Amino acid sequence: MKSADQLNYFVDLLLGFRKKSDMKEFLLGILTEKEIEEIPKRLSIVNMLKKNIPQHEVALKLGVGVGTVTRASKELQKGRFKIS
Repeated sequence: MKSADQLNYFVDLLLGFRKKSDMKEFLLGILTEKEIEEIPKRLSIVNMLKKNIPQHEVALKLGVGVGTVTRASKELQKGRFKIS
């Protein structure tokens, strides 16, 4: 299965959940504890960047590398994260 097909499959699976608890159990089953911690942290990066908080400040406050913040900033500039 190609990478794009795998992503579509994953998205379709997530969209198929009707209950939050079912989705949560699914995510707990396929993600590591570290991955579960990283996703909300990345959303926080995006939200802080949307509030025009400087990248170095975001990195310091969240304990992440500047490169991680820069990556999120580039994706934000591409028009992603419209709902977060």
